[in-house]
Amino acid sequence: MRQYPVQIASPLGNLDAYIQFANRIPALTAEEEHELAVKLRQDGDLEAARRLVLAHLRYVVHIARGYSGYNLPQADLIQEGNIGLMKAIKRFDPSMNVRLVSFAVHWIRAEIHEFILRNWRIAKVATTKAQRKLFFNLRKAKKRLGWFTREEVEAVARDLGVSAETVLEMEQRLATQDAPFDGYADDDDEQEYHAPAAYLADSRSEPSRMLEDAQWETHNTDRLHVALAKLDERSREILRLRWLNDDKATLQDLAARYQVSAERIRQLETNALKKLKTSLVV
Repeated sequence: MRQYPVQIASPLGNLDAYIQFANRIPALTAEEEHELAVKLRQDGDLEAARRLVLAHLRYVVHIARGYSGYNLPQADLIQEGNIGLMKAIKRFDPSMNVRLVSFAVHWIRAEIHEFILRNWRIAKVATTKAQRKLFFNLRKAKKRLGWFTREEVEAVARDLGVSAETVLEMEQRLATQDAPFDGYADDDDEQEYHAPAAYLADSRSEPSRMLEDAQWETHNTDRLHVALAKLDERSREILRLRWLNDDKATLQDLAARYQVSAERIRQLETNALKKLKTSLVV
């Protein structure tokens, strides 16, 4: 096997420098790749793994560039692709007689897909297997066709093996955009008023709101006392001991106190709660 030095520079500084570095690393011949893969698989040779990773960085860059339309940092896409590359190298079997890059493409794309699905929107756009399948295929189709007709929706559904409703739902999700919490810098006053920050403010500390909450709590407490007063003494005591005390009694505790079975206490408690609920609803 030919030998060549592979030096990793100290911090590369920017993405262009990294890409230039990746492209300068010589590609491996099939024989060199096979020999390195055998060393890694049989001997756990980490230097062989390092050589395999470095020689395939250029392919990760090429694949990641195909996802530039998702408005995510290219460096992050490449980083995720590199994770997929390392997973592929760990699982690569040189006895399969295929080139590593052919095997690694799936792993590289899978990691990039996961990253895009996690970060393309604040809210997840694809959660089920069918939606994840649709996400990437539907974006490609929409670039050619724009908004779908009913016939196109049904055709896409047939091709991908999903329902037409799933296609329509994903089309709607792809059409939405995340809104800035504080609105856009050039928004007029009316648009700024409709930004999430305008109607998600915490009003719990406003004096009027605090007074309203206090009055409502007092009102409900008074109604509860009136409803409890309508119960017989034993039922009222059971509810107090089971629900209102800090140290709540068990069914067995009350059964021993009233010298009845725990099941009988449960029945009395259930009936008392029903009466209490009826009184509070009226």
